[in-house]
Amino acid sequence: MSAALREFVGSARFAQALTLLAVGLAFSTHAVRSIIGTPGLIAAIAGLVVLCGASLVARWRAVEWYGILPLTILVFIGWCAASVLWSSLPALASLARVGYLVAFTFVGIYIALMRDTIQIVRAFGDVMRALLGASIVLEVLSGIILDIPIRILGIQGVIAQLGPIQGVFGSRNMLGFVALIALLTFLVEWRMKIVQRARAIASLVLAGLCLVFSGSPTTWFALGAALVALAALYGLRRASAPTRWRWQIALLVTGVVAIIAGWIFRIRIIELLDARSEFDVRLTVWRELSRYLNLNPLQGWGWVGPWPDAPPYTWIELATGRPHGSALNAYIDVYFQVGVIGALLFIALLGVALVRAWLLASTRRSVVYVWPALMLVAIAVTSFAESFALVEGGWMLLVVCAVKAARDMSWRDALSLNPAARGGV
Repeated sequence: MSAALREFVGSARFAQALTLLAVGLAFSTHAVRSIIGTPGLIAAIAGLVVLCGASLVARWRAVEWYGILPLTILVFIGWCAASVLWSSLPALASLARVGYLVAFTFVGIYIALMRDTIQIVRAFGDVMRALLGASIVLEVLSGIILDIPIRILGIQGVIAQLGPIQGVFGSRNMLGFVALIALLTFLVEWRMKIVQRARAIASLVLAGLCLVFSGSPTTWFALGAALVALAALYGLRRASAPTRWRWQIALLVTGVVAIIAGWIFRIRIIELLDARSEFDVRLTVWRELSRYLNLNPLQGWGWVGPWPDAPPYTWIELATGRPHGSALNAYIDVYFQVGVIGALLFIALLGVALVRAWLLASTRRSVVYVWPALMLVAIAVTSFAESFALVEGGWMLLVVCAVKAARDMSWRDALSLNPAARGGV
């Protein structure tokens, strides 16, 4: 690599552009696949990985490699790769799907290494504004101006009937998930004064409109959990250091009680959210999955990510009478694909990252530390009704937050009784 080229690909501006490109591509895979096909999407991802690799090599000496990756990510990826040995798919197809997971893992690690948290929040904010803005424009064009569907993107043009809409994301639940991520990101931008007040308010209105028009009941549940987490963090950040751990324990107990109560009154909650039909669809899928889980409970059927048109996934679709791209639950999905071991590893990955991010958000002075914690809360709750956390943008976001949390707080720091060691003031 020549000196001029090395300087170019190793520059901060190049890393900034790559971050914007990576976030944009990861969350617009449906639109890209619909327009240029799966081969085009694979080529775009491969090109992105090559560019990220070149940038990483150029800035090799500037990266602090000690403790670069959470062990939970490495072990989970390793187990998914090992599942190729017993996968229900042909070996090459299984390897390709593991490679797809590894590609987004690498891109997420690159973003976490090359950009600080403020820069990552900026990048996500800019990309979400563009994607949500494009979604609203296309929905208005389809549903009001032209009054015809945009079939290539799956847009039905029903915004005049107040939705549900899906924008450029392929489903209303994915639009709701992205709108939730955007809303929380815009809140952090506003509190940090990263953008002007008028732009922040317009961004919040845009995210709110997309969330409402998506008509996604699962997103409303995740939004409620995220707002509760935000309120809890608001109180914890203002508590004195000696009493903060008592409040943390009290919140943990309250959270456990809330989960138990939610399970007991789940039917009533589903009825209040008008989500009975959504729940029935998921329940049917989960019942069918349970029939096949008994055959490979320990190691699963092998990692596939998005469901392929192959057994046993086609058998489940035939039994339920409709196509599915996932198990509509990340925890059940990962259990089905990589067994009990894989499910425990995934829960450990998400749980450890969330605990680290939560401790950072509640003890560090800067508001920016709240962002990874809110993202992980949104992912953890949404994963009970969707599998976004296992693929593409959702997985990449999980990796970014997990790596950032691990680099900013080791377990030795987290367990230290000295507030200064935890980053407290």
